[in-house]
Amino acid sequence: MIVVTGATGNVGRPLVQALAAAGEQVTAVSRRPADVQAPADERTPARVHHRQADLADPASLTPVLDGADALFLLIAGGGETLNPHHIVDVAKAGGVGRIVLLSSQGAGTRPDSPAHAHLRAFEDTVRQSGPDWTVLRPGGFDSNALWWAEPIRSYGSVAAPFADIGLPTVDPADIAEVAAAVLRDGSHAGRTYELTGPAPISPRQQVRAIGDALGTSVRFVEQSREEARSQMVQFMPEAVVDGTLAILGEPSAAEQRVSPDVERILGRAPRTFAEWAAGNTAAFG
Repeated sequence: MIVVTGATGNVGRPLVQALAAAGEQVTAVSRRPADVQAPADERTPARVHHRQADLADPASLTPVLDGADALFLLIAGGGETLNPHHIVDVAKAGGVGRIVLLSSQGAGTRPDSPAHAHLRAFEDTVRQSGPDWTVLRPGGFDSNALWWAEPIRSYGSVAAPFADIGLPTVDPADIAEVAAAVLRDGSHAGRTYELTGPAPISPRQQVRAIGDALGTSVRFVEQSREEARSQMVQFMPEAVVDGTLAILGEPSAAEQRVSPDVERILGRAPRTFAEWAAGNTAAFG
């Protein structure tokens, strides 16, 4: 049995679907069970059990993890309020033999960044936990472009900083497929994988790809760093905002490099941003 935390999100939802479609017994965990939907393939819902638990309350995980073989650990935000040792101890006590942690590329490329400090603490704890572990470090998500959905629908335009700086953003569905493969195959134990898309793409190019998918023109307006920061701090901690802007505005060579790990694990190239946009036109239309 495989337990998936964060089962309602952009990675968790397709991961639950992929595991169920592969015949695995899955426990889909959410803080709000009403938000968890059964897999889209109606032939597989009997393999998925929806449970409520909260990583902020590790004791709530005890009945969920009892008898589990593997755990997908997704930390919402930076995980600043969570205790990684308590969570891993509960997993070990429940008999979990494999932990797959969804971390962030920045945990490796920005070792001194306060924005990634708690994810690094989770990585260290999982690596020292005893059960087989794998750490997944994705770069930026294609789905971050959903922040632009409302202004595209309302105004036909997008405002963003660093218009022509490209990063190899990754489709969350590819992350989910990698996670499914790693959860089911013990040969990935003790490894850390970086997950990226197939090529760097800039915000201006992303907006053009969304417009192409919609069959219309979407105007791009470049923001200053200060303008972007003033918007982002309204819904993100300042340390996370500053860390994010640093990566978007001054990416290192490692952050702009395309990783081979998605193709190595899945046997195919990662999806392009244009493919992601074409599959998500309903959000922008």
